[in-house]
Amino acid sequence: MKVGFFVGCNTAFNRPDLEQAVRYAFPALGIELDNLEGQSCCPSWGTMPSVDVVGWCVVGARNHTIAEEKGLDIVTVCGSCYGSLAESKYKMDTHPEIKEQVNNILKDFGREYKGTSNVRLTFYYLYHELGPDKIKEAIKYKLDGLKVALQPGCHTLWPSKVYYDKEEDPFHPRVLKEMCEALGATVGHYTRLIDCCGMGAMRSTDMEKSLKLVERKLLSMKSEVNPDLIVTGCSSCLIQFDTAQELLRNSKKINFEIPVLHYMQVLALCLGADPEKVTGLAKTNVKPIIERIVG
Repeated sequence: MKVGFFVGCNTAFNRPDLEQAVRYAFPALGIELDNLEGQSCCPSWGTMPSVDVVGWCVVGARNHTIAEEKGLDIVTVCGSCYGSLAESKYKMDTHPEIKEQVNNILKDFGREYKGTSNVRLTFYYLYHELGPDKIKEAIKYKLDGLKVALQPGCHTLWPSKVYYDKEEDPFHPRVLKEMCEALGATVGHYTRLIDCCGMGAMRSTDMEKSLKLVERKLLSMKSEVNPDLIVTGCSSCLIQFDTAQELLRNSKKINFEIPVLHYMQVLALCLGADPEKVTGLAKTNVKPIIERIVG
């Protein structure tokens, strides 16, 4: 098995430990990663999609063509990358006039978008290509005794016709839950599970509103689940939950800390990765969690 790894700007620059988790876990599970040499920004929602739909699709299409030339699908850990690449693909695949304009531009670079490569978040890819049972068989360490609260991420679920796995209910997501349970975790439910965490353009333009959203989620998690760990399916959500808690404590909005890791980081730990390499940039204190997992 082989798949293209779209790292994305946010992960590469802000959480390369998460990138290392993917680079450890996929080969450990027998899946070869292709670096998709020449990949660029997706581009993110705060830029081109807002002002130039065709230009946005051109950049997304160019990334897709790198995978198409190799006959590969694409995986990413970033919900924003996933959302941008998935929706630009949807635009081109359902609007022939946009696809034609895109290819008229791409031909100047010797490229043509065909629409033959799919893009998926890493945990969805693993869920369908391997399945929870094979994940369970492969791990060396388990999350037995750990209570987990999940943060699937907005771009995992909506717009549903574009993003979500066709077997997934966007109002009652189950895939990330099942993948955590395969690692031995007990997954608790809380009422704000599918709420936005406030990351992305909101955090860039209105920090107060952004922090209010993540505060509501954290208080819901704490009161309804009281988790040992938050597991995200998105690198942007990881950064938000991992960095916002200190800000909220400093402003007396919360009086607790919950460790935060991306699913791929937890999976890499369970497969035997070096904790420092795959979790070393965490702002929340994940060391007690690591000790409970690997001993």
